[in-house]
Amino acid sequence: MGTRLNERGMALAVAIFALVIVGALVAGALFAGTQEQRVGESSRRLEQSFGAAEFGVYDVMRNWSVSNYNSRGVYATDSAAVSGTTPKATGSYGGYVYRLNNELYLIDVTAHDTVSGTGSFGGGRARQSVGMLGRIRTLDLNVRGSLTSERGDIVKGNAQIDGIDQAPPGWANCGALQAPVAGVETSKGDTVSTQGSATIIGNPPVRTDSTIADSTFSSFGGVSYTQLASQATFTVPGGTVASVQPALNGDGTCNTTLNTNWGDGANPAGPCGSYYPIIHVTGNLQLTGIQGQGILLVDGSLTVTGSFQFFGVTIIRGTLTAAGGGSTAAHFWGATMVEDSVQVGDNSIAGHANINYSSCAIVQALDKTGVVTPMRSRGWIQLF
Repeated sequence: MGTRLNERGMALAVAIFALVIVGALVAGALFAGTQEQRVGESSRRLEQSFGAAEFGVYDVMRNWSVSNYNSRGVYATDSAAVSGTTPKATGSYGGYVYRLNNELYLIDVTAHDTVSGTGSFGGGRARQSVGMLGRIRTLDLNVRGSLTSERGDIVKGNAQIDGIDQAPPGWANCGALQAPVAGVETSKGDTVSTQGSATIIGNPPVRTDSTIADSTFSSFGGVSYTQLASQATFTVPGGTVASVQPALNGDGTCNTTLNTNWGDGANPAGPCGSYYPIIHVTGNLQLTGIQGQGILLVDGSLTVTGSFQFFGVTIIRGTLTAAGGGSTAAHFWGATMVEDSVQVGDNSIAGHANINYSSCAIVQALDKTGVVTPMRSRGWIQLF
């Protein structure tokens, strides 16, 4: 008969061991659950901050400030700061807009997950950074004449309409000149006459185009005249503007708050040389001096006398009457479009009222006044 072992106390040892095992399992489950919760919270906060960053770049594009961004210096000499919050205050963003060249911009935005700065577990906010490349959406003007009109044109005195491409005096970095366009391009059935010593130069001097219609002056690719007017830097009521000229602040910077400051095309290196406003005139307008640049939209008719000069794109819904000119080389540099829809009658260009075609003035005006759209490919990148 074998020896019986004393097993007293084994139940307690087994129970304690079982408790340790169960405790370990429970602790492991709690640790795993906590980690899962932390990972889930971190992922949520990262996704939230990424959403805020993505919202930020598109918010900048949606509310593109032509006057602030388009006149900036090229990277790395200049930048424009941006900031904002998401609609439900789930995140905040900040960053910069960099102008890479005349048409290309980089929007660099870094966003945080919450405005308060803390998540459910405390600590710093989650961050995500997004970059977006955007290109200026320029108007599709399809310029084929220095002067494009839908009615008759009378050119008299010493006036000249020139379709040969040329850079305005003092304008640098214009690049190669483009092929000549017509001096006057008009719709079918309309007449163009010259009197006195007036001349029309171009290839050809006068072109009759049966496709010219009201839409030529109201629809420019994907942008309408109404949409363009809604983006105006400022609106001017119809009437006489006696003095339109550059204006400076006390510190020597360009004063862009005045609706009589239309930039400085005559001195492109000056403080207002990079300021290209969109000017919307709600009625008839008479200009006697001095100069401006950008895009000029006139709902009525335009009368220009004296030595006034404009550099860029001019679109007139009524008629154009131009005289004077004095010692200036031209009243208009760029493209001039006259619809003659709100007032029936011939356009009259007399005196020394020259109209010159300038692809450089057109490109500069469109680049400096256009809004940005995302690049179609390879325009978006998650920086971190």
